[in-house]
Amino acid sequence: MSQKRKIEVFSAGCPTCEETISLVKGIACSSCEIEVLDMRQPGVAKRAKAYGIGRVPAVVVDGQLADCCRSPQISEQALRASGIGAPL
Repeated sequence: MSQKRKIEVFSAGCPTCEETISLVKGIACSSCEIEVLDMRQPGVAKRAKAYGIGRVPAVVVDGQLADCCRSPQISEQALRASGIGAPL
């Protein structure tokens, strides 16, 4: 069985969130397993809080909040630096 990088995208359905989802999906590779999570669901919001997420969109890679999600804007370069799009 091949290993996958687990990517969780926390979204509230806003246009900025949709852009981030498209960006993540666009740069993902076969080693990436993407899950889009709706922050409007109580269980998802609780999970986001455990990761320390304070705003959306937010991207978690293998259980770690991506560094780019701590800054004002998510960029392709920062997502790639988190490992998205790079084969394992």
